[in-house]
Order: sequence, then structure tokens, then C-alpha cells
Amino acid sequence: MGSSTENVREIILEILLAVTRDKMYSHIVIRSTLEKYQYLEQQERKFIKRVCEGTLEHMIWIDYVIGQFSKVKVNKMKPVIRCILRSSVYELKYMDAVPASATCNEAVKLAQKKGFHNLKGFVNGVLRNISRNLNSLSLPKREENPLEYLSVVYSMPLWLIKFWQKSYDLEQIEKFLEAFLTEMPVSVRVNSLRTTKEELKKELEAEGIHVMDDESLPNAFFIENYDFLGRIPAFREGKFYVQDRSSMEAALWAAPKRESYVLDVCAAPGGKSIHMAELMEGTGVVEARDLTERKVALIQENIRRCRIPNVRTAAADARILDENHIEKADIVLADLPCSGLGVLGKKADIKYRITEADCQELAALQREILHVVRQYVKPGGILLYSTCTINPGENEENTAWFLKEHPEFHLERQQQLLPEKGKNDGFFLAKFVKCKS
Repeated sequence: MGSSTENVREIILEILLAVTRDKMYSHIVIRSTLEKYQYLEQQERKFIKRVCEGTLEHMIWIDYVIGQFSKVKVNKMKPVIRCILRSSVYELKYMDAVPASATCNEAVKLAQKKGFHNLKGFVNGVLRNISRNLNSLSLPKREENPLEYLSVVYSMPLWLIKFWQKSYDLEQIEKFLEAFLTEMPVSVRVNSLRTTKEELKKELEAEGIHVMDDESLPNAFFIENYDFLGRIPAFREGKFYVQDRSSMEAALWAAPKRESYVLDVCAAPGGKSIHMAELMEGTGVVEARDLTERKVALIQENIRRCRIPNVRTAAADARILDENHIEKADIVLADLPCSGLGVLGKKADIKYRITEADCQELAALQREILHVVRQYVKPGGILLYSTCTINPGENEENTAWFLKEHPEFHLERQQQLLPEKGKNDGFFLAKFVKCKS
């Protein structure tokens, strides 16, 4: 990794400590760190991103492997040593371009640099042993214990696999576990107020970016082979928005007409609000709200970049009724806080921190918000409920609860989108229509 090898691995260590020890969110830490180190070579930044994301994605498998070669249990290790071993095992297994000897040497150097001279022999011994035996590791037997096998091979907590088993068979579960571990090209939505799909494609390809059409969505495609979003002129000029395909479905389902008034109650960072505004061709108003000023600032930043004239923002708690907006909205978009079990491919650390109790609490919070925000819908208007999770308690069961509690609404359609390998995340949508009288 060039002259700053140690520096690069030290950056990786700091990111992994921030996520695993300090409980910070991986996507935020990785993004802000890469912005901070923009001056590093593209290859080095790619290395940092890949090793950090890969280590977090495969952590259960990595810990299982370390457990076979270390007398000290992984959870009893010093956090620094644990992170050095984890990222090194990821390198040994997945980074073919890096010689095993270099991975082991750099790990020992880094342990020493961080003040663990007495543990350099331990780090060296464990890693060299793993390196020698990497192709003959013993894993749980699929036939004897299919759940443990899936848990280790796909690095998914056992309780989550059992949780999904209530709704899906193991073949289906394995498909989305595989999707979570498959790198996805970045999906983007063309800003139709600023450019056309054809023009944008030409502009990106002229920059050397690989653009692939998305056959099923009108204004979307995938991009690959670029260094850093902020360096793409078309991104800075707001000609496209990075958004998962499944989340683009929300605005398409709502299908707002020109001059509509749309209220997005949990809008940050603003992708769905901006999409709605574009579909309304810059007419009408989308009011994008979120709980804190910090989240509202994120929405404003994206509105400014995309130069969208018809979105306004406000900080508001969706649980508290705003009397001034009762029956004012043609469309209320309720993309609510959820367990995030559909986006584990992008935010791997969620799977290690979420609990079943959290899922139940979030389902209750969603009901509380839905009970309030339904009051903003005009007769004949639409309430669109969405989450980025795969959990009937937060999705289908909340839909059934809502219809029972609020008979003035009927369900037009609902769909649980499952993660698809190389295509999209998991996402849930339910479209309610309010009776006219």
C-alpha cells in the first residue's frame, strides 16, 4: 500500500474502534474519515473503505476463525488488539493483492505502535497460524446445524436468522444473506429538473465513470468506477441523487400530481422529498420535516445542491400533532424510524447492535406516529407508510393495526421488497387512501 501503509492501517484501526468500541455508526464514520483523508491516493482510500466495511460485514465469521487459533477469547481481548486481528484476518482471506507476510508484519508493527509491545508475539502467532491454515478451516456443518452454518458463513447473528424463520424459509433467508454480502453498484436517480437521463449518462461517461442502465426504473441507473462523489461535477451541480432503488419506489407509489401539497414527516436526508418535488415538476410544495435541526440541515444541504425550488423544511416532532395542518395534505409520506434490517448490506453494524426488544419498541413508535400524521391527510388523499426493514411486526402487522384502528382509510397496496443480490435493499411500502366522506 505504498509509503503510507502503516498510516492507512492506523486509519482502519481508528474507524473499527469507533464503530465496535465507541458504538458510532459505520457509514457515518467511514464517510467522514474518507472526506478527512481526501489527499490520500484513490487506491489507499479504496483499501480503507473495503477493509473497514468487509471486516464489519464478516465479523462473526472472522471471530469464529480467530477463536480456533487464539487461547484468549475474542471478547476478552483488548479492543485495539481485537480490531487489529479482525481487519488482518479479513485481509488474509479477501485481499489477494496483499502478501500474507505483509499483513502479519503490519499488524505486529501497529500493535507495537499502539503500546502493546508485550502482545506482538501473540498477534504474530495467531495471524501466521491462521494464514497457514486458511484453506482448511473447520466451519459448522450445514447438514448438522443449518442455522449455525448460516450465522457463521454469512456473519449474521443467530437470533436474527431464527427471527426471520418465522416468516421465510431458509432458502429465501440465505438469498438475502448473500445479497447483504454482495457489493452493489451505487444506484442514482437523475434530477429531471436539471438534466435528462441521456445527457447525464454522457457527462458521467466522459468522466470515465461506468454507467449501467436500470431496466425497471424510469429515471435511475447504476454507477461504478469513480473515486469520490464530491469530485464528480454532475454530483456537485445536483444533476443526480444517490438513492437505493427500493427507496425510489416510495415517490413512484405516491405519484404526486402537479401543484400538490406533500408533507414528509421524517424526511432526512431528503431523498424522497426531493424525488416528490421533481415528479411535481417544481410546482406545488413539499414540506420536509425531521426531528432535529441537524437533520433539517442535511435536508437543506441536499435541496441546495439539487436546486429544488418547491421544497421547504421545518424541525418538528412527528409524534406531536400540528393543528395547523389537519386535512391539508394531498400526500403524507411517513418513512418512519425502523430497525433497518433491510439495509444490512450498507450498514453492517446494525446487525450487531439491534435487539428483538428494539424492533418491538420501534413498531410501537411507528404506530404512535401513524396515529398522529394520518390526521394531515385530506379526504381522498394518500398516506404512504414505508420502512427499510424486513420485520412483519414493523410492516404488515402495523398495516393491519392501522386499518383496524382507522377505518376511514383503505389499503390500496402493500409490498415487502426483499434484498436482491447486486440490485437493491430490503424495503416495505403500504399505500393508504382516505375515504372522501
